[in-house]
Amino acid sequence: MKQPVIGVIGGSGLYEIEGLTDVREVNLETPFGAPSDVYMTGTLGEAQMVFLPRHGRGHRLLPSEVNYRANIYGMKTLGVEHIISVSAVGSMKEEIVPGHIVVPDQFFDRTQGKRASTFFGHGIVGHVQFADPVCADLSAILVDAAQKVGATVHKGGTYVCIEGPNFSTRAESHIYRSWGVDIIGMTNLPEARLAREAEICYGTLALATDYDCWHEGHDDVSVEAVIAIIQQNVAIAKNIINIAANNIVQQRQQRDCACAEALRFAIMTDKSLIPSETLQALEPIIGKYMS
Repeated sequence: MKQPVIGVIGGSGLYEIEGLTDVREVNLETPFGAPSDVYMTGTLGEAQMVFLPRHGRGHRLLPSEVNYRANIYGMKTLGVEHIISVSAVGSMKEEIVPGHIVVPDQFFDRTQGKRASTFFGHGIVGHVQFADPVCADLSAILVDAAQKVGATVHKGGTYVCIEGPNFSTRAESHIYRSWGVDIIGMTNLPEARLAREAEICYGTLALATDYDCWHEGHDDVSVEAVIAIIQQNVAIAKNIINIAANNIVQQRQQRDCACAEALRFAIMTDKSLIPSETLQALEPIIGKYMS
């Protein structure tokens, strides 16, 4: 059985993975444009890994400027089967203290329609199941790894994804809390949707950095405060990734989650009517269903 390839998407503060050996930079162009940066491939322990900084090295891209389709497409073409997505988030619950880690299992979309978050279109229609937007198996591995490094980790929760780049108004923050969401961020929902279409297992390692602006007993969120907590959390996140990646390798079993065959019954379009250009562009994603 081939060794799984594990992708890591680094969020704010995570622009590289120490400990990678046999490192190679891969510069990809995709049918959807350029990814956020070059992909760094290498070996971490026993794991084959592909790393990409979501905002580019030096943090050059706004959340709405990230080319999510290119990023996930590149991961797919490099053989990635699991994506660990690291993201700084605000806490919307008292018990999720800045410095804690959350592995969410739900998302709520509050972006403004600026982000392309499907590979379909241009002559092909597909509808994937997305009721459970993250891979339960991968998320369980992340929770276990976080516990092993001694982090305070919250299993499950809802991530509300806002457009940004500004933080919430106080009114918005209180409304989101009234909806029962657990954390707030700006990036992970497009990734989760695209990973599902690409049949890649996806899990989020959310690093709580602040209480947004709802908590009367704490200062409102600021870049300065976020960076201070990120510096503390990123070191923990790297340890979690190391353990999780090697756990995935050690299991060495065929994926039996729904992620692995998410497109099996999702494509609605008559194969004979799909334009050849679209077939060619999406071959890494839909090719196995087109023969």
